[in-house]
Amino acid sequence: MTNRLKDKVALIVGSARGIGKGIALRFAEEGAKLVLADNEVEAGQATAVELGVPFIRTDISRMSDAEAAVTTALKHHGRLDIIVQNAGIYPWQLIENTTSDDWDSVMAVNLRGTFNAARAALVPMKAQHFGRMLFTSSITGPHVTSPGHGHYSASKAGINGFIRAAALEFSGYGITVNGVEPGNILTEAIELHRGAAYIKNMEDSIPLGRLGSPRDVANAFLFLASDDASYITGTTIVVDGGQLLPEGNDFRLLPP
Repeated sequence: MTNRLKDKVALIVGSARGIGKGIALRFAEEGAKLVLADNEVEAGQATAVELGVPFIRTDISRMSDAEAAVTTALKHHGRLDIIVQNAGIYPWQLIENTTSDDWDSVMAVNLRGTFNAARAALVPMKAQHFGRMLFTSSITGPHVTSPGHGHYSASKAGINGFIRAAALEFSGYGITVNGVEPGNILTEAIELHRGAAYIKNMEDSIPLGRLGSPRDVANAFLFLASDDASYITGTTIVVDGGQLLPEGNDFRLLPP
């Protein structure tokens, strides 16, 4: 631990499990004062108890919930330095089987949730002339995709566009806006919903030969939240083990 976030107040949305929990654990190790927010109450409260920090039930697709989460951070700590919007959903669904309601539900959490988090956090960050807004994007959408991820891909590509626009608009307030694009990260959800065959197939397509861990992603968020990234805004960091690099499947150089 190097106290890179010592006394910084961080609100992490979508922190009950997986990548979000990994971010919370890493930020806590580096001295941040945390508030956790999630719509999964039982798992969210368990993570909050583990870390000894406040928790608020939050549906980030609702502006009123985003504002309540920010208010909770201000109530407990008097300021808000960092917001991480990590909440997202990714149902597998072919475009031909996707209804308008299906589309809207993904956009509501992933894309509108990004706007809601930024808009709610802007108020205190603008007043204190400092802030770090951080968003979980993905390599899926901005760079690659696969069947069944039409709405998810569109939402994540939209997040990247929003990051650039918000970074430009908020730069005069001392606020930086950045994101992280995870590749395939081994979370509880991946193990539960994708299974061993999917995981093996992904491992074979990644030059580093493994799926990432939530901590791998959290380390990128930590850098962007820290003073080390004070001159970085409007960009994203890819954390994918080199998955985007190969031109085809036959890419491994093995020793003779």
